[in-house]
Amino acid sequence: MKISTAFVPLLLMMVMGCRPEKKTVMQYPDFEIGVIADCQYCDCDPTDVRFYRKAPARLKEAVTELNTHKLDYTIHLGDFIDRNFNSFDTLIPIWGGLHMDKFHVLGNHDFSVADSLKPMVFEKMGLKDRYYSIVKNKWRFIVLDGNDLSVHGALTADKKQQTDSLYALLSDRELPNLKPWNGGLGKDQLQWVENELKLATENKERVGFYCHYPVLGETNDLTLWNYEQVLTLIDKYECVKFYFNGHHHDGSYVQKNGVHYLNFKGMLDTPDSTSYARVAFHNDSILVSGYGREPDRGLKIR
Repeated sequence: MKISTAFVPLLLMMVMGCRPEKKTVMQYPDFEIGVIADCQYCDCDPTDVRFYRKAPARLKEAVTELNTHKLDYTIHLGDFIDRNFNSFDTLIPIWGGLHMDKFHVLGNHDFSVADSLKPMVFEKMGLKDRYYSIVKNKWRFIVLDGNDLSVHGALTADKKQQTDSLYALLSDRELPNLKPWNGGLGKDQLQWVENELKLATENKERVGFYCHYPVLGETNDLTLWNYEQVLTLIDKYECVKFYFNGHHHDGSYVQKNGVHYLNFKGMLDTPDSTSYARVAFHNDSILVSGYGREPDRGLKIR
């Protein structure tokens, strides 16, 4: 049977209309960063598990090595110092030697200074905000302040009241992480986190979290006080790929719903070994190249 040429365009349109629509697959660029956790220096005698005076030399070694690589930035995951405000003056010139962008996460020990000096910690560490985001390479890196509500880091009357309220609310549950060296996120920060996650979703960005405190790990006595609220937020958003933290110096790794919860090891915990890492981001994976005690890891991106 001969088909009239008048019907050909119509047939083509029908055939093309039956084809399944191709799903756009996002491509994310390759890049690499440096990660250090718990440098935690003070001019103090060592303990069995803290070798404080070795921290500056180890930080300098890390800076020298990281400068040999093409990194987008390096981030320190909290507890830059152990105590005493003048400890910052020893480390900051070394940290300033990094030939790339550099960022800090606030840790509990960063507030182990005189109360009168606590408001000066942020400027000393080059922080304009206590929590913030880094947007690079189609990623949104959300930097949390786990000292927002805490015994050591709540600096305003409102934050101190929120701290007391949260602590009292959780006290009845006898939680192992309800310790004075941990802390929590206030209501304003939690709302800001959700806004950041919504923005990342709209912009088709991937998300990684940085915090000093874990929200999930092999031990639960060092987690954020209100870690459950943070996990609930993370579980709601497909864009979240990882959560990196320090605080637990032995380190740990857990995967939940495809999200990688990686606790980096502390830098000063052994007499003869350091700990830091390079982290490479690829379209389908995150590769950790560890130094010293920090192991290599391959993490698949869901």
